[in-house]
Amino acid sequence: MTTARKATLTIDGMAPVDFPIMTPTHGNDCVDIRTLGAKTGLFTYDSGFLSTASCKSRITFIDGDVGQLLYRGYPIEQLAENCNFLEVTYLLKNGELPNAKQKFDFENTIKQHTMVHEQLTKFYSGFRRDAHPMAVMVGVVGALSAFYHDVTDFSDTEHRNISFNRLVAKLPTIVAMAYKYNTGAPFMYPDNDLDYTANFMRLMFGTPCEKYKPNPVLVNALDTIFTLHADHEQNASTSTVRLAGSSGANPFACIAAGIACLWGPAHGGANEACLEMLEEIGDVSRVGEYIKRAKDKNDSFKLMGFGHRVQELRPARQADAQGLR
Repeated sequence: MTTARKATLTIDGMAPVDFPIMTPTHGNDCVDIRTLGAKTGLFTYDSGFLSTASCKSRITFIDGDVGQLLYRGYPIEQLAENCNFLEVTYLLKNGELPNAKQKFDFENTIKQHTMVHEQLTKFYSGFRRDAHPMAVMVGVVGALSAFYHDVTDFSDTEHRNISFNRLVAKLPTIVAMAYKYNTGAPFMYPDNDLDYTANFMRLMFGTPCEKYKPNPVLVNALDTIFTLHADHEQNASTSTVRLAGSSGANPFACIAAGIACLWGPAHGGANEACLEMLEEIGDVSRVGEYIKRAKDKNDSFKLMGFGHRVQELRPARQADAQGLR
């Protein structure tokens, strides 16, 4: 990221003040105003982070207007076609795709962490059967901080690696247990003979009564969905995790905060809101009626999942391809 250019600000006859202009690999240039308060006694106001980059990042670049999503510079189409989710996870974490040995070692490491502490399974019985799954996720993922408080120093590379591996490995198990608890079905334990996504499907839909046989077409489709959702810049939930983590809080508690943010209908919860809307519409014959309602400014009905912003907070878009996030 280059900073050779500068922007000059003049306020009410005050002597002009210069600020460096940062030019990223992708996206808009940024004016570095970190010294604005010290130089002028003023702050900026940008409540929606519409024109603010709060960090530098080498991880992801997204431009919804042109349908572009890059992970570490790789187009999402290439990754979805040629890589599985864990390879993409490795890429996002380490900056490059794994070679054959690195892929084998990483996948094997994840498999070694898929089990959860047996006491953690008892947390589910504290929720109502009809509890919202995101409420369960906030509680159970937050509870991980009570079981894993041995590697919370994020200035330590090994601590970061262990926490990362635990999160990637255990979340499918935790999600599936939330689903099983809701349906009254028995919990399933991970099967290390299956790959990451096939194992998740078994955890969700398998039973102890018979051997689960994953449908390869469905496994590939779900694995591709995981890849597409692996990272979307510094959106609202990512910003929440970073804000919580800046205090040095337990990483699992920080992730629980991010899940709480993701729950909202203006963020990840938009998927749920869209499904509820489709259930309300009920039949294709009523589509015209609801389109008219959506266009009526006096009607509170809104079309969910259509035409909304790419993400709710996009502060990393302007300074996205260099530095650290």
